[in-house]
Amino acid sequence: MVEWTDFERATIQDIFSKIDYDTVGPATLARCLVVYPWCQRYFGNFGNLYNAAAIKSNPMVAKHGTTILHGLDRAVKNMDDIKSTYAQLSELHSEKLHVDPDNFKLLTDCLTVVVAGQMGKDFTGEVQAAFQKFLAVVVSALGRQYH
Repeated sequence: MVEWTDFERATIQDIFSKIDYDTVGPATLARCLVVYPWCQRYFGNFGNLYNAAAIKSNPMVAKHGTTILHGLDRAVKNMDDIKSTYAQLSELHSEKLHVDPDNFKLLTDCLTVVVAGQMGKDFTGEVQAAFQKFLAVVVSALGRQYH
């Protein structure tokens, strides 16, 4: 079980209360697909992903990016039991979608960059550490089915 400080809990809740899901989600997934093009293999039914402009303007990428971000709400609301919260999602990505679990870390790295850009100077070292700790727990929970 992960131990959360009051600062970490408040920071995670504050970040997710302030971000625009319809902006950050699509920007995060688009960044991941552009920077790590091998991740595109999981989105073959999304149509044109041939270049950065096509990815950024793809409505299916935008929609799924928003879905991913809203999926993190479940972890924010269940910080004391993220592993159980994501058990079914881990199974889906492992057994049905066959997603390489390393891609979860790549996606959360992109999310960190996008959130940092949105928060600017408010994304201090302490805030980043709390955010990355939270995302590391999420990645671990999503990868649980693979072990």
